Amino acid sequence: MVKQQPEQQAPPVQRLRVRYAKRGRLRFTSHRDFSRAFERAVFRARVPMAYSSGFNPHPRISYAGAAPTGSASEAEYLELALAEVVVPADVHAMLDEALPPGLDVLDVVESAGGSLSDLLEGSRWRIDLAVASAEVTDAVERFLAADEALVERMTKKGMREFDARAAVVSLSVLADEGATGVDGRTTLDVVLRHGTPAVRPDDVLRGLTTVAGLETGQAPLMTRLSQGPLLADGEVGDPLASRP
Repeated sequence: MVKQQPEQQAPPVQRLRVRYAKRGRLRFTSHRDFSRAFERAVFRARVPMAYSSGFNPHPRISYAGAAPTGSASEAEYLELALAEVVVPADVHAMLDEALPPGLDVLDVVESAGGSLSDLLEGSRWRIDLAVASAEVTDAVERFLAADEALVERMTKKGMREFDARAAVVSLSVLADEGATGVDGRTTLDVVLRHGTPAVRPDDVLRGLTTVAGLETGQAPLMTRLSQGPLLADGEVGDPLASRP
């Protein structure tokens, strides 16, 4: 008996890159839960997706640089492969309507080609701590002066130890918010270089504890503000911007 061959799908005719946000309580959505919700949104919005070949075709969606569960984000990215040419603004409106509030589409542009993941070299984070600013400022100074800040975290390959300090491009207490210590809260601004293993903002907080003994308080709020190429001045660029 000749085995039936799986249907071969036509190649995509257009690729779109999407920036979206995870806000409020939706920051607790895991990456797996988000991907399911997004696939349902694509179906409800009737986006003309290209599908993978094989016995179990699925819409061709590529996710890149997802934030850890529990972190809010204004800079999450994915790429859609489409079977028809569409107007990006129309897809933006359709997806935003189909997704629940808190999972918000911010921008949709046509792909400039190449790898989206390769453009995501670093992230800027805002970390709000229920700790007085004087304590945090002292810990930040000691952290930046240290040669390394070894921390441990459970990964898919088991418990790993790595240097949180090496990934920190910049770390500071925000003068307009953190330094005042309003309501005993302090705001940190941190730019992290992406690498393997990826250093997360909670790893930086553990590094502040390891190096300076800082107690970071209950439930720090971590928000990714931007994600993209690392520029020469240490800033994080826009991965959706036109490239020369």
